[in-house]
Amino acid sequence: MAPIPGSGLAKGLAVTLRTMTKKTVTAQYPEKQPELPPRTRGVIGLFEENCTVCMLCARECPDWCIYIDSHKETVPAAAPGGRERSRNVLDRFAIDFSLCMYCGICIEVCPFDALFWSPEFEYAETDIHELTHERDKLREWMWTVPQPPALDPRAEEPKEIAAARKTADKLEAAQQAAQAEAAQAAQEAQAAQGQQAATAAQDQQATAQEQQSTAPDQQEGPA
Repeated sequence: MAPIPGSGLAKGLAVTLRTMTKKTVTAQYPEKQPELPPRTRGVIGLFEENCTVCMLCARECPDWCIYIDSHKETVPAAAPGGRERSRNVLDRFAIDFSLCMYCGICIEVCPFDALFWSPEFEYAETDIHELTHERDKLREWMWTVPQPPALDPRAEEPKEIAAARKTADKLEAAQQAAQAEAAQAAQEAQAAQGQQAATAAQDQQATAQEQQSTAPDQQEGPA
């Protein structure tokens, strides 16, 4: 049976009429930004204060898209007679996002928590060479990293926090002991001063009594 002329157009119009009455589900990007999950792998943010230039991230990267340059500086001795030490100073930290495959190995192997996932994804460029972002741009993305999820209140306290808390408690106890010793020393000094003042008053009183007892004898002598 030959198709009726215009049946395809009628079917298309029927589909259009059915969808016109339904609520749209299309997000009007970029007017409306998408709500991304907290663990979205957008870009990699750099917290350079934690970076020690250990080069683990660059060595473990399967795409070799991380570029790091540094130099050594001499740190003077902390105490007289100590020896000088050298430390690495970060000069350049760049990531070529045209090569990055977002595996996250660099973030996992970083031993000092200097790299983090950021949900930012709007970094398209017209030139592929501009997809190599330097540490200034990576630092800007660091401030868009979401806060980590809260710990289970019944979970064991992390060792780092426990060690820091133990050290803080020791310092607080030492300060309280020093304050107690200072207060006790002040009380003892005040008591000693009071005792000295009482002894001096007694000496003055005894001297006055002696002078009063010897005064009549001195007056009767010339008569």
